[in-house]
Amino acid sequence: MQDTKVYKILSQFSKIEQNRLRKFIQSPYFNRDEVINDLNELILDDINRNSGQVYEKDKVWKSLGLNMPYDDVRMRKYYSDLLKLVEEFLVQQAFENDLAGRQAYLIQSLRKKKLNALHKSVVRNVDQLPERNPYRDSQFFHGQYLVESNFEKYLDSLEQTKTEKTNLEKISHNLDVFYLGEKLRIMCSVSSKKRLAKGEYDINLVNEVLSIAEREDFMSTPLIAIYLQILKMSEFPDELKHYERFKELVKEYSALFDKEEAKSFYDGAQNYCISQLNRGGSHFSKEYLQLFKEMLEKDLVLKDGALESQVFRNVVTVGLRSGDFAYIEQFIQDFKSKLPADVQENVYSFSIAQLYFYQKKYHKVLQTLQSVEYADYTFNINSKNFLLVTYYEMDEQEPLLALLESMRVYLNRNTEIPENRKINFKNLIKYTKKLMSLPPGSRKAVEELKKEVQATGTIASRDWLLEKIAERERERR
Repeated sequence: MQDTKVYKILSQFSKIEQNRLRKFIQSPYFNRDEVINDLNELILDDINRNSGQVYEKDKVWKSLGLNMPYDDVRMRKYYSDLLKLVEEFLVQQAFENDLAGRQAYLIQSLRKKKLNALHKSVVRNVDQLPERNPYRDSQFFHGQYLVESNFEKYLDSLEQTKTEKTNLEKISHNLDVFYLGEKLRIMCSVSSKKRLAKGEYDINLVNEVLSIAEREDFMSTPLIAIYLQILKMSEFPDELKHYERFKELVKEYSALFDKEEAKSFYDGAQNYCISQLNRGGSHFSKEYLQLFKEMLEKDLVLKDGALESQVFRNVVTVGLRSGDFAYIEQFIQDFKSKLPADVQENVYSFSIAQLYFYQKKYHKVLQTLQSVEYADYTFNINSKNFLLVTYYEMDEQEPLLALLESMRVYLNRNTEIPENRKINFKNLIKYTKKLMSLPPGSRKAVEELKKEVQATGTIASRDWLLEKIAERERERR
């Protein structure tokens, strides 16, 4: 029983959802088979007791009170029928929360059944619908398009309105805004994903969408204006005006979007801050941390009480760069329990190692990193990065040289790492070796290395390299 699809799905239901599902399945409109109802109760009871007891097929059969020999085909059919009902319940729940969708289907039904006596109430409901939805995201405009489109067909079916001007302009506007908003959102996602993973995306009408979205009549719509700024932040990172304009828009219009949409806006801004940090804009560490604190205040960080491991790691890394060690130390302790269980200890250990490094407790860095298992390439290469700088700070040249070679081999063999990230770390290896081989007291060699690093923007731990070069400069004075 525990290994069935329906059991796994119901395990994710809250107590409130379980109770609603019970009422749904007990309703004769949706289900007339008492065995299905009993099977649902049996599964929910086992989930809530969390007994760990394994129910074999024949035991489930007996628990259902079926006075006949066990029939595997029939048992599978019961599970299948229950799964279908659970799926219908999920659809029904979503439909109940879709005000525009319900209104659109109601108007469609009234038109088909020619219930013209309800004309006035239909008009009133259509007019009041926008006021009942506080958000102005893309789904709002899609919903309004569906309602207005069905309303236009309904009006066209009435003899007394055939000569009147209809709502075709509203239909067209809502469809345009929905389409532009979704296209811009997709374009933003593509721009973001291309920085993190390999792969090309063939998106149609990109130039046409951008040209239309920048028209004044569309730029006045917050949905389009915000996504357009996120895209410009990604495509034109040197033009800081796009980031500043984005912050203004979010501050003014964030209340028009639900939490999921608002979070996506902040994610775009944080990605921009990270890209600026990677290009040497150190002051963006404080910007990133401020964005995170705003997200905490607006309850946009946790999803179902959990914190994504990548978000946790980003906050720690950027926060330490900002120098706010006390805040980050408290953050690590406060949010460790919010991490997914399968990565919790590794992320925590790595974060503590980072904190020790910034506190210059280098021996503790090495001790802590030994307990980290590298689950993915980002974890792996970043751990090697920290070991690299730690060995250098401790003047452990032999372990450092061995690590540099293992990093080179790892980068060459790993096919998951995007090429731009490989270049970053390969440059770190290259310039670390040059730093180690600088002749003592050679002003010319130090100056040449400094100019070379400054001219190369794509280097992992670039600020650290420049700091170490500056130390070599001071040594010869």
